[in-house]
Amino acid sequence: MKFFAARVLGTCFGAGYFPWAPGTFTSLIAVLFCFFFPRVLELQVIPVMIAVACIAGVWSGGVMEEHVGSDPSIVTIDELAGQWLALVALPAGIFPLALAFVFFRLFDILKPGPVDAAQRLPGGWGIMADDVLAGLLANISVQCVLALLPLIHLPSGL
Repeated sequence: MKFFAARVLGTCFGAGYFPWAPGTFTSLIAVLFCFFFPRVLELQVIPVMIAVACIAGVWSGGVMEEHVGSDPSIVTIDELAGQWLALVALPAGIFPLALAFVFFRLFDILKPGPVDAAQRLPGGWGIMADDVLAGLLANISVQCVLALLPLIHLPSGL
């Protein structure tokens, strides 16, 4: 029963079983969820969602590692939490959502410096930490791009 619950949560209700790039697929689901239900991005809601995903991810990721092996690709709750973190406090619009998706995937895949180091934490902590850090870096990157847009005369409200 414990493994079943960890598998359901860790794979984001099965999204982790998507045959091609399950992490990217789960990130896309996270963005689409926020696009179609924009109220979840309110600052009273999204931090709670991120915290719940992180707590569930540390637990389910640890259990999944015990049964499946180190950092299994089917565990994608880390992408969900990281992608949601990348979306915190962004202005409404497709452009900021798309930028957050692209930056998060880049930081998650390339794993620059501290992102790579964070994944070496033990168990579910390592599974979650690198994606949370990638989400934070993605959010900062998007905020910087959006702040610079008026300087280069591109529309920011796409």
